Amino acid sequence: MDPLSPLEQALHAARALVLADLVAGDVAQADVVSLVEDSVVQRRWWVEQWPEGAPFVAGLVAQDVQDALLDRYGRWPLCPVCGTGDPHALGVEPELGPDPHWVCSEAGVRVAPVGGLARATGGGPAS
Repeated sequence: MDPLSPLEQALHAARALVLADLVAGDVAQADVVSLVEDSVVQRRWWVEQWPEGAPFVAGLVAQDVQDALLDRYGRWPLCPVCGTGDPHALGVEPELGPDPHWVCSEAGVRVAPVGGLARATGGGPAS
């Protein structure tokens, strides 16, 4: 079996991280997982054009899925930090960079790395 290329490793890692966050929020239904797959396909082309962007793929896939969910279902992931006020979604920072994190722009805090929402929210799939 051939080893995975750095491109494929980055895409598989991005998929796994975003899926972990969807599972943590109990929103990993089949149609939502399809949104992840759609983003990975689009980002594969993007990173083939710009291989130096491979470390940025996880944050971009997270943003793509977040945008697609907003269009179809509403805000995701909701901020677990702010207990008062209107519910609001976390954002991904940096928008284009390595080591992406979910952040609450209202409180000005990093909540979790992309892929780490379960630790931050105590979330996971319903049993």
